[in-house]
Order: sequence, then structure tokens, then C-alpha cells
Amino acid sequence: MRTRAGAAVFTVFSALGLLAAMTLTIERFKLLEDASYVPSCSLNPVLSCGSVMVTKQAALFGFPNPILGIVAFSIALVAGVLWLGRVELPHWFWLGLSAGLLLGEVFVHWLIFESLYEINTLCPYCMVVWAVTMPLFLLALSRLVGSGPNSGGTVGRLFLEWRWTLLAVWYAIVVALIGIQFSDYWATLV
Repeated sequence: MRTRAGAAVFTVFSALGLLAAMTLTIERFKLLEDASYVPSCSLNPVLSCGSVMVTKQAALFGFPNPILGIVAFSIALVAGVLWLGRVELPHWFWLGLSAGLLLGEVFVHWLIFESLYEINTLCPYCMVVWAVTMPLFLLALSRLVGSGPNSGGTVGRLFLEWRWTLLAVWYAIVVALIGIQFSDYWATLV
């Protein structure tokens, strides 16, 4: 996918991910400074960043996870701006970016599982990160597949044809899992 629309979506989603990661980092630092601080994204018992930020999962590598997001989304944002500016980046760059975003996907899926089934709380800013990481991965992979030496291959064509369906199914599964896991709480809101 070499279109300007793809570049624009990639850039906007990278910026949204960066904004969410920066906000989470700032909120985490405020919580570290003042244990009684209530983050702006702590809305109710289910949607509560504060509850998530204090878990071991929120600092898997010994520092707040959003710092990884700041680095990763900054790289993606630069790539998106260059793509938008029609700067041709080498194939190896898109290969590396796709691999990095795949690792990000694995990490995000682990965090989704942990949020739903271990922590039992959702972080709204984290969910923004979840929501933008998958399309970023699909767009980077599309750019890689569409410009690679085997871009005309059957698997590549199938991927390019079905990528948005895959994204829609992924979103539907995550929303369904959230709905099921917190159905008791949602029922109290009606």
C-alpha cells in the first residue's frame, strides 16, 4: 500500500499512539509524586488508568511501559511523515518497522489479556494504544508487501485484499471480550 491515504492514516495513528503514551507517562509520573493523585483517565471501577498503572504489568521491564510507546510511536510518526512526503525508505526499513510493530502487537495482546483477566480493569489511554497498534502494523506490513521483491505473490495479494477485514474482525473480538468480561458492570449502567 503506497497511497497517500495510507501514509496519512499511518501518520495520524502514530501521532495518536504517541499522544496516548506521553499522557500515560505524565500521569504515571504524577502518581509517583503523589500517591493520592487520581489520573484523568480513572473514570469508574472498570475504566481506571490509576488501577492499571500500579500493577507489575505496567512496568514489565522495570520502567513504565508507556516509555516504550513514546520511542516506538516516535519512530512510526517519523516514518509516516516521510511516507507522506513521498520519501522512499529502503525495503530493510519497512522490514524492520514491520518486525518492531509485530513485537508491539505481541506485547499489546499480552497487555490486553492481563487487563481483561488479571487486573480486571481497563485503561482508556492504553486502549487507544491497542486500537492504533494493529492498523499501524497492518499498514507497515502492507507497505512492505506492496513494495517488496515478491509484491506480486499470492500470499501478498491475499494479505493486501483481506487486511481491513482482518482489522475489523480483530476490533470485534477485542470489543466482544471486553463486553463479556465486564458484562456484570455494564448491566448496572442500564
